[in-house]
Amino acid sequence: MKLKSFKKGVHPFEGKELSAGCAIKKIDACDTLVYPLSQHIGAPAMPVVAVGDRVLKGQMIAEADGVISAPVHSAVSGTVKAIEKRLTLDGSRQECIVIENDKEYEAVDGFGKERELDSLTREEIINIIKESGIVGLGGAGFPTGVKLSPKNIDNIDTLIINGSECEPYLTSDYRLMLEKSDELVQGIRAALKLFPKAKAVIGIEDNKEDDFKLLTEKTNADDNISVYELKTKYPQGGERQLIYAVTGRKINSKMLPADMGCIVINVATCCAIYEAVYKSMPLIHKVMTITGEAANSPCNLDVPVGMSYSEVLEAAGGASEDTVKLLSGGPMMGFALSTLDVPVVKTSASIVAFSTDDVATLKTSACIHCGRCVGACPEMLVPQMMAKAVKSNKFDSFAGLGGMECIECGCCTYVCPAKIPLTQLFKYGKAIVRSNASKA
Repeated sequence: MKLKSFKKGVHPFEGKELSAGCAIKKIDACDTLVYPLSQHIGAPAMPVVAVGDRVLKGQMIAEADGVISAPVHSAVSGTVKAIEKRLTLDGSRQECIVIENDKEYEAVDGFGKERELDSLTREEIINIIKESGIVGLGGAGFPTGVKLSPKNIDNIDTLIINGSECEPYLTSDYRLMLEKSDELVQGIRAALKLFPKAKAVIGIEDNKEDDFKLLTEKTNADDNISVYELKTKYPQGGERQLIYAVTGRKINSKMLPADMGCIVINVATCCAIYEAVYKSMPLIHKVMTITGEAANSPCNLDVPVGMSYSEVLEAAGGASEDTVKLLSGGPMMGFALSTLDVPVVKTSASIVAFSTDDVATLKTSACIHCGRCVGACPEMLVPQMMAKAVKSNKFDSFAGLGGMECIECGCCTYVCPAKIPLTQLFKYGKAIVRSNASKA
């Protein structure tokens, strides 16, 4: 059977063999945990605790502030030491709640209490997901309760579970599907209960054959859940690409997946839904991949949200002395870390350590009009013309060329023989177009 996929894309070095065989290991929380109030798309959460308060494991320490927002919960019991601006993952200083861990891990009432899915209404499930602070764990961070509450509920016919994990080096989702398959399927069933006319499809790339076989076995008796094997290609896990591969439907930047009858959620998000709905546990931990050629002991760690990246790397065995570059996320869409003294948030995916930095040594030359960027772009754009428009400050032309449809996947930059930083140019161009539109 022909593998499902999308058009174009690239095949970067995977690097997954470094950590794919490493079972998820749970690590203890550190002495001090830091919780940014903005760990999601939308308005930052509002603190509901004060300095000096004692908090419990699983307690809400900041509530959602508006429709597009998400609460924050403590992963430990302890004392609120400060509410202040701290350096965060994106390099900005954001308001954070700082908690001193008392190592007692006393939990709030009801934490871990089991629920029966059949006893819950749709509204109750949505409220549980919202109050548990669940956001998209594939990296986007959009509040899941909002995503699962589209206006056209009866038009949703396909719930797509993203098990692609197409980003090189990352293996946390792979391990979740392998080790938490029962919880994953239960989470999917909870999400399906929200859409009376929908069926679920789990999309898994064919480089994860054991995941595909296991989940096919787990769902064989369920007529509402199917498993599709997808071609291993980047960015197979992109929302638009995944929808096209699974359904053949196309969406653009002015549309939501729900407009085409689809909802897309990541496998880690489904596992978080399981914990919230069935186990009364808010989102307070994240599975991260620690890997790369310079990582001493590549692994997958179950990390309490709020720990620092430096403590996570230390728990993983550290990195070699010749490490020259550390990434948060993968090499295609991740970004370099200037410091490890930043907190793990809900969307943290990995720490990738390299002993060489190819990007820093690249020498850019003039575009040779080879068309490789056009052949790689999964959005069918013409990156060389878009780049020329941005460099000439012709942002209307950039938008007219479809610049706002760019998903910033990095395919064009990856294949460019002239080593032009195309993705960075397009991020800049999009920001200028948005800024101009807001001023109009």
